[in-house]
Amino acid sequence: MLIKLYNENPNPREIEKIVAALRDGGIVIYPTDTLYGIGCDALNVRAVEKICGLKGINPQKSNLSIICNDLSAISEYAKVSTPVFKLMKRNLPGPFTFILPTTSSLPKIYKNRKTVGIRVPDNNIIREIVAQLRNPVLNTSVKNDGDEMEYTTDPDLIREKWGGIADIVIDGGFGGFVPSTVVDCISGEPEIVRQGKGVLNL
Repeated sequence: MLIKLYNENPNPREIEKIVAALRDGGIVIYPTDTLYGIGCDALNVRAVEKICGLKGINPQKSNLSIICNDLSAISEYAKVSTPVFKLMKRNLPGPFTFILPTTSSLPKIYKNRKTVGIRVPDNNIIREIVAQLRNPVLNTSVKNDGDEMEYTTDPDLIREKWGGIADIVIDGGFGGFVPSTVVDCISGEPEIVRQGKGVLNL
């Protein structure tokens, strides 16, 4: 199913349909402030495992990332020191992924590496979905190595490529092609491990 939404004012009725699909273990493709993402209810282990299988992600070796709708939700899923919280507050919502230690609220699949990536994108569509779902959404990009740019930015081509495995593809307009900036906050001092779209305000 393809659902057209506008970032400025996402249609609440369509948001409800998407949230219902996520609650049912569905897989959704959605816009962010960087690349289009493919995700599910981050607390639904079966759905998380399905996406990991589709994307060839080994959760024991790779960091999993989740989207929260605002800063107040982050401390439930990740341990955040005061300096890191202030850093996140200066930069979020925005095109950043902050790597943090997990809390016990996340399922075991996240605990193999004891870390989780946290995103709060500057995109009203996905943040409204997360707010209504009241759970974070697993975040992994639709991009694979070797993909042509059009297949990661054009919603029609994304649907053509991924529509067979996603329950819903959200058309939120053309997406970006530069990933988020990844900031490792595990050791205390923030370290940029991948420079992407965002310029971190230290």
